[in-house]
Amino acid sequence: MLIQVNYSDISKTDKIQNYVEEKVSHELEHVAGQVTRVEVHLHDDKRGRNGDHDKRCVMEARPTGLHPVTVHHSSENLNTSINEATHKLGRLLKKTLDKRHEH
Repeated sequence: MLIQVNYSDISKTDKIQNYVEEKVSHELEHVAGQVTRVEVHLHDDKRGRNGDHDKRCVMEARPTGLHPVTVHHSSENLNTSINEATHKLGRLLKKTLDKRHEH
């Protein structure tokens, strides 16, 4: 599973890159063989100015043989946005892949 991180309004650092890769890999380890790629888009909607829910994380996963699925989360803290979006993506992929196996 390829994890691609895109930095729209956030400065790219190894710390952020490693954090995202670790969180996504850990959360999706149970479905990693069924997902070809996860794209992560990080945004600072206020571009450096503080504000409520201005750090946004959008994740798109591409399950093998299915349409891509997307989740997002916004908060005041980038790590919180990444964590919550990762959890949402894990739940959505489990639900999506379970439905495929039911049919």
